[in-house]
Formats: sequence, C-alpha cells, structure tokens
Amino acid sequence: MSAARRVTIRPMNTEILDWYAESARVLPWREPTATPWQVLVSEVMLQQTPVARVLPAYDAWLRRWPTPAALAAVPVGEAVRMWGRLGYPRRALRLHGCAVALVARHGGEVPDDVDALLALPGIGAYTARAVAAFAYGQRVPVVDTNVRRVVARAVEGSGEAGSPSTTRDLAAVEALLPDDAPTAARLSIALMELGALVCTARSPRCPECPVRTRCAWRLAGSPAYQGPVRRAQGFAGTDRQVRGLLMAALRDADAPVPQHVLDAVWPEAVQRSRALDGLVADGLVDPVRSGEYALPGLHG
Repeated sequence: MSAARRVTIRPMNTEILDWYAESARVLPWREPTATPWQVLVSEVMLQQTPVARVLPAYDAWLRRWPTPAALAAVPVGEAVRMWGRLGYPRRALRLHGCAVALVARHGGEVPDDVDALLALPGIGAYTARAVAAFAYGQRVPVVDTNVRRVVARAVEGSGEAGSPSTTRDLAAVEALLPDDAPTAARLSIALMELGALVCTARSPRCPECPVRTRCAWRLAGSPAYQGPVRRAQGFAGTDRQVRGLLMAALRDADAPVPQHVLDAVWPEAVQRSRALDGLVADGLVDPVRSGEYALPGLHG
C-alpha cells in the first residue's frame, strides 16, 4: 500500500472505530470473556441467519455444550435436534464434526492459526479468518456480505459489491487494515457492524454513517448500481420447506418415525420423497427399520 493510500484511509478507520465504540450492539460473542469456542459457534450460527434468531439458539447450545469436548461426547443426532428451527441444519453436523476434530487434534482447544482452522471439518475461509480475528485479535481480513458492501461504497464508489471474488475481496479489505493487530481485528468487526446497521443493502442510513463525508459512493452522487443482481430465493413450496417439515417431525419424536407420519407433513409425494432422500444423503436422517426414520445415531 502506498503512503498516500495510508493517509487517505486513516481518518476513515478512526471514524469507523469511534462509531463502533459508541453504537455497536452488545452481543455475547463479542464480550471480552467470550472463548474461542463461543466465537466459533456464533460464526457458524450466524451464517445466513439474523442475529435475533441466533441469540436464543446460541445461549441454549452453549449452556448444554460449553466446550468442544462436551459436544463431541454426544451422538451427532443430538446436535441436529438441538439446532431446532435455526435453518440449514447441516451446520449442526459440521459443528459436531468440528468438535470431534478439535478433541482429537487439538486437545479440545480451538487453534489460533488460520491454516489449522481451515483444516477442521466444516470450517471455511470466512469462519477461519473470523475466529482468528475475533477470538485471537489477529490481523487477517474478514470478508462477509456486509463488509463487501461497505468497501464497495465507501472506498470504490459502487452502490453494490458485485460478484464475489475471494482474492480481490480479501486484498481490498486487507488494504484497509492498520498494522496493529488488535486494532485491525476491531476494525474488521466494526466494518461488519457498519454494514449490518447503517450501510444496509436496501435502505442505507447515510445521514448516520460515520464516513458519510468521505464515502466515495456519496461523493459521486450515490449512482444506481448497474451490475448483476442476485435475486433472493423464495421459500414457500420449495424443497427447503419440505425438508424443514420433515426435520421438525423427526426432532419432535423420541423414537424412529414411521413413513406414514412423514407422509402427513406434505401432500406432494414426489417432492416429499425427493426431500427425504436429500436429508438421508446429507447425513441428517438415518433410515432404520423398514419404513422408519430417525435423526442420525439416535435409533438404538
């Protein structure tokens, strides 16, 4: 990064950090006492899920399994059941597999090295860097949808971030990070919070933005975004909805569920069968005795 670039972004960093100190939400995984395991659990739960839905699930999960060893000691089906209606239940499988690996490879501790985190089952590039930054205060770029949008608008002058590019996005965020590791980690979470609360996708609250006088997009007149737009996927009537209904029936049962009970959750047989087959293929459901199904590992 050039000296001129550093001079340009330093005031923006300071303004974003000052705003975060005053305006950030108080969340349990941001507390100084939060453990790396708590941070990891929060990051997995927050994927494609709003904070308001995550909070009760996060509290219940960590009351039951406060350490990786506690989760690793139970059948994977218990993790799937505990996941409840949080959505995308394969994340429960991944968390359980991660806990087992943490016990086997790291003595039940969450490592602080990005490569070691990436080697864990179910931990991708975003989560590995988020844990390194937010749990261990490291200077690593952390890029989610909110961060990409803030950088696109404030730095690049575009109304939206456009199509993701891991290499380009990581480089753009790393260029903003100060050299001091703890400050860089705090800036990473501040950028994320700014995108979540102020620099939102549909209705940005520009008058409340701490960098409104420096934002390249506003200085350019807030031009409309002309690039490709990703449409939100519907839910009603989709296989996702059917999978959720099937999973709810299995979570609520204390014994294997007969086929006729599952048949009652959705009237269209072909779609219902396709959804059930998908759940079995994903490892979320075990076929047991003829015509019965159960959560994985919970059928005796």
